[in-house]
Amino acid sequence: MLKDMASANPAELVNSLNFAEKVDRSLALIDEAYRENGNRLVVANSLGKDSVAVWHLAKRVSPSIRGFIITTRFKPPETVAFMRQEVERYPELRVFRSDEAIPDELYLSDPDRCCDVLKVEPTRQAIEEMNVACWVTGLRCTEGRTRTDFREVEERDKGLIKLNPILIWHEREVWQYLALNQVPVNPLYGKGYRSLGCAPCTRITGDPNERAGRWVGTSKCGGECGIHTRPLKSKLARPA
Repeated sequence: MLKDMASANPAELVNSLNFAEKVDRSLALIDEAYRENGNRLVVANSLGKDSVAVWHLAKRVSPSIRGFIITTRFKPPETVAFMRQEVERYPELRVFRSDEAIPDELYLSDPDRCCDVLKVEPTRQAIEEMNVACWVTGLRCTEGRTRTDFREVEERDKGLIKLNPILIWHEREVWQYLALNQVPVNPLYGKGYRSLGCAPCTRITGDPNERAGRWVGTSKCGGECGIHTRPLKSKLARPA
């Protein structure tokens, strides 16, 4: 069943399914993946609205599903406080971070390298230490220009399935789900943010692009940190 669902074209499903059908499809994707992978299915929780929606969906499938959070030294205090709240509520959420020394303001001079050290490397560590066979994300193809070519079920790293169960949801549907299920969210949304990241690299904007406030003024503007585009089963190549 999971392979059958993986063959569907996300772009065709975005507007052809209604909200209730999308919720049912997301639950079915997680349920089937959990049946196939058991405890080796793990949710990546970024503490953003999409991730907490996926985390809630996963917990409806099985309360025993585990998750991990990648945090950095640059996370806003609101996100740190929300993270502590979530970990206290769900002890099965493990927190990973890198304390590797990096140059001051590397996020300005080389944002890709900064994200590799602070986000991609800890993600790789989480996948290895938690013995992950299938990781579940909150990716949505409607979120921005860099997220239109993803599929609901992928294997970009050989031997590691990536499940994107809300890929076809609109932003408004995420908020609808969170409101209907009274799911707590990061308080930064109440201040006007639409996409959350590290404090120096996240802005409030009026741009229609949901991710336009990320890495403003750098080569990565509106782009990706790398965990969805970089290899996670092998070490990153370091500059000579």
